[in-house]
Amino acid sequence: MRFDTKKLKWTREPKSFSIADDKIEIVTKPNTDLWQRTYYHFRNDNAPVLQLDTDEQFFSFTVKTEFYSKHRFDQCGVVLYLDSDNWLKASIEYENEEYGHLGSVVTNCGYSDWATTKISADVKSMWYRLSRREDDYCIECSSDGENFSQMRICHMHKGKGKISFGIYACSPENSSFKAVFTNMEMTECRWLAHDGQAPDEDI
Repeated sequence: MRFDTKKLKWTREPKSFSIADDKIEIVTKPNTDLWQRTYYHFRNDNAPVLQLDTDEQFFSFTVKTEFYSKHRFDQCGVVLYLDSDNWLKASIEYENEEYGHLGSVVTNCGYSDWATTKISADVKSMWYRLSRREDDYCIECSSDGENFSQMRICHMHKGKGKISFGIYACSPENSSFKAVFTNMEMTECRWLAHDGQAPDEDI
């Protein structure tokens, strides 16, 4: 399986960008974000999203991100955007000069959740791996592109059949920064089938 950048499609175009076979650069627009309802009670659905369509049921997508963010909530990472009410993303969000938030958001049926851990603000590069097993998904991260750690496993209620996945970058407040995406690869699913406890039998 090949991740062909020529087949990528914009959901929304950013301020400026460049796309090559081995590198994509995005410069964000101010006041762009993805979030739905939960806790904050607002809805933001205007972040630039660049994706590839696929009906492959089992695959992994890996990408390296480099970012030069300096303003609160600036973020870039991997995304699976189905529609405004159903999507997931993983990224580092800049918070201040001391730390950022490495985390993921899963949005099902118009409600988002956010799982995070603090990470040093000195970190300016991160690898992500998004894996699919039918309508279940796994997000992992890595500092070196070799050793990946699980961030979360989730179910997407509308994640069956044909989906769209790729990259995004946004600046929720009044800022703009450049995000660089390289080492993009689509492979056989690296998230292996579960071999532990057997599923419950149907009653």
